[in-house]
Amino acid sequence: ILGSKSLKNFCVTWIIVCIALGVILPCQLLLRNQDQSTVIERSNNSVDMIEMSGFICGYISCVFYLGSRFPQLYKNFRRRSTEGTSYLLFALAMMGNCTYGLSLVLKMPATASFRTLYFLHHLPWLIGSFGVLFLDIFVSFSCFSY
Repeated sequence: ILGSKSLKNFCVTWIIVCIALGVILPCQLLLRNQDQSTVIERSNNSVDMIEMSGFICGYISCVFYLGSRFPQLYKNFRRRSTEGTSYLLFALAMMGNCTYGLSLVLKMPATASFRTLYFLHHLPWLIGSFGVLFLDIFVSFSCFSY
């Protein structure tokens, strides 16, 4: 019961954070669009608040996304069973993560100078998609071995 109460509190907190970001980020975009007419062109290398917010959201997403597989892996390992686990869900997620990660890699610029910047800008999503793909391989092994 204690675990479910803290999980409920966590979910409520997470919903509030998402709602706040859903309000703050569009407001920031509106302010940025209004200020662009008065601001001198910014350097292409500088990172503004909207872009930084995107990176932060990307890395938070990456942590939660990667963390989503550990409870299932732990449960499978502890019970030595995959009963109740929908392998189709994991198989489709693996295909989705593989194609999403590949789309980011294949879209990479041809010029080496832009490649590094592109890679850094997409790093949280690359880690998320390929990292979860890697963890889903372990879920697959547990489904086949148990």
